Amino acid sequence: MQVSSLNEVKIYSLSCGKSLPEWLSDRKKRALQKKDVDVRRRIELIQDFEMPTVCTTIKVSKDGQYILATGTYKPRVRCYDTYQLSLKFERCLDSEVVTFEILSDDYSKIVFLHNDRYIEFHSQSGFYYKTRIPKFGRDFSYHYPSCDLYFVGASSEVYRLNLEQGRYLNPLQTDAAENNVCDINSVHGLFATGTIEGRVECWDPRTRNRVGLLDCALNSVTADSEINSLPTISALKFNGALTMAVGTSTGQVLLYDLRSDKPLLVKDHQYGLPIKSVHFQDSLDLILSADSRIIKMWNKNSVCIFGHFLFPITVYDDYKFVTKKDLENLGLTHLVGSPFLRAYMHGFFMDIRLYHKVKLMVNPFAYEEYRKDKIRQKIEETRAQRVQLKKLPKVNKELALKLIEEEEEKQKSSWKKKAKSLPNILTDDRFKVMFENPDFQVDEESEEFRLLNPLVSKISEKRKKKLRLLEQQEHREKEEEEEPEGKPSDAESSESSDDEKAWVEEVRKQRRLLQQEEKVKRQERLKEDQQTVLKPQFYEIKAGEEFRNFKDSATKQKLMNKTLEDRLKIEAKNGTLSVSDTTVGSKQLTFTLKRSEQQKKQQEAEKLHRQERKRLRRSAGHLKSRHRRGRSFH
Repeated sequence: MQVSSLNEVKIYSLSCGKSLPEWLSDRKKRALQKKDVDVRRRIELIQDFEMPTVCTTIKVSKDGQYILATGTYKPRVRCYDTYQLSLKFERCLDSEVVTFEILSDDYSKIVFLHNDRYIEFHSQSGFYYKTRIPKFGRDFSYHYPSCDLYFVGASSEVYRLNLEQGRYLNPLQTDAAENNVCDINSVHGLFATGTIEGRVECWDPRTRNRVGLLDCALNSVTADSEINSLPTISALKFNGALTMAVGTSTGQVLLYDLRSDKPLLVKDHQYGLPIKSVHFQDSLDLILSADSRIIKMWNKNSVCIFGHFLFPITVYDDYKFVTKKDLENLGLTHLVGSPFLRAYMHGFFMDIRLYHKVKLMVNPFAYEEYRKDKIRQKIEETRAQRVQLKKLPKVNKELALKLIEEEEEKQKSSWKKKAKSLPNILTDDRFKVMFENPDFQVDEESEEFRLLNPLVSKISEKRKKKLRLLEQQEHREKEEEEEPEGKPSDAESSESSDDEKAWVEEVRKQRRLLQQEEKVKRQERLKEDQQTVLKPQFYEIKAGEEFRNFKDSATKQKLMNKTLEDRLKIEAKNGTLSVSDTTVGSKQLTFTLKRSEQQKKQQEAEKLHRQERKRLRRSAGHLKSRHRRGRSFH
């Protein structure tokens, strides 16, 4: 801190810079104080009240005596004693701290949430215990009546760690894909968590049931706000038994009474930056909200004090900050220097009513209702993408729908919930090409598919109907998808007994259909061959080659230019190749090798040799012994 005097008024500057380096000797410090007037006027309220690089989180103990701050780099925590105005201790940590909580009135019990999923407990003497949560955490709160720590983060579950029993309890299952922040009301113990879908879910820790749901994303849309993305919850704070303040990622602050689902007030920072924190100042009846650029202190009378780091000024909430480029787009560059524009840093402040009036004149379609509908529609579309509802892929839609239905059946069954869940093909990166590349599209008209899936037409009839309904809903861009009702469980169970008989009948039916289709194709090919008019073709013999036959050379040339599939068809047509079905889904291929001229001559010579040997062969019938009388010879 630096102190100066102007017209007998002392001015204390809290942003004068760092204190003197620690490595300077006392002699050099005294020399600097003699030479430099600014160093001589500098006053240190708390000794070494700084971080070497960056300070991430700072909190004050309940008794008001200690200030704890975490920072990087290197990760560390520092504790300052306000009574002694000095640094009490400093501890280095293994990883960076996301947030921390002081459980005791002083600094003797501290819990740190690290960015590597570790939860670290510190006592008065130092490090005490370390454990880990399943997913990366973003915030946590402490419930004093039950001694439970509630952790939220990159998961739909809220993890509970009981400090009295020293073990994890069953988590709370929210409807969100991820949770950003949380807080517990100190009066009645209500637990609230802010989701990335722009909702706030309130839970009762006594019954572990959800008791309320607030849609802050839609309520944050006002006539003066400009929203280009889904407003997620970035800050959450209770005050008393019935008041709660919510900050969004698009720069809005909403003040709620817990007895109503509509906000009492909606304030916009007008910068589009996420709200970092929200706090209540009870003595002055103020609400403090901060983003990465400004801090606003406001109350219900809509008057706020606006500060921008080194240049604090006092303005009103009905002003809009615009740049020179914004003035050019609105055609208001001629107002520069007039009372309608107040210069500030790299832009100007102008009345918000004048801004919207001019904007409506420039763009006549930007009326209020149209704008609200568009913003609401964009919020719902972004929310559907974040939650990942039943959005079917472009390739293999029926297969994806089948997998979704199977996953729903697994979740409905009670005994499968206890078992370890297997990875889903739709969310597995190893199989994502199957739903993106058209080359992997399943051909339902192929012979193999029809023989391997004889009941596919009957089974997928309901699925195809459901697929058509989903496509119609996507085309109409509805907010919520309506699933068609299925058959009752007793109807499905009655059909399961006839599956074997229906399978045999369907296989026979598919085979008859395949034979008929093959017969029709042969007739069409025969008809095409009869209508084909043959024309004479001329060939030129290359130098050094011997001409044998027109037919052989032409056939060989044609075969060389055709694909393997066409060659097999030609071989099958000539009789040298035959294809037959052996079992369901498999084929047997038989072919005859074509003999060369030398092999044919050798075969003919062997045939003549066998005939010659046959003619020269003499009968050996006369050598047979005749039956004689008398005793046989042994």
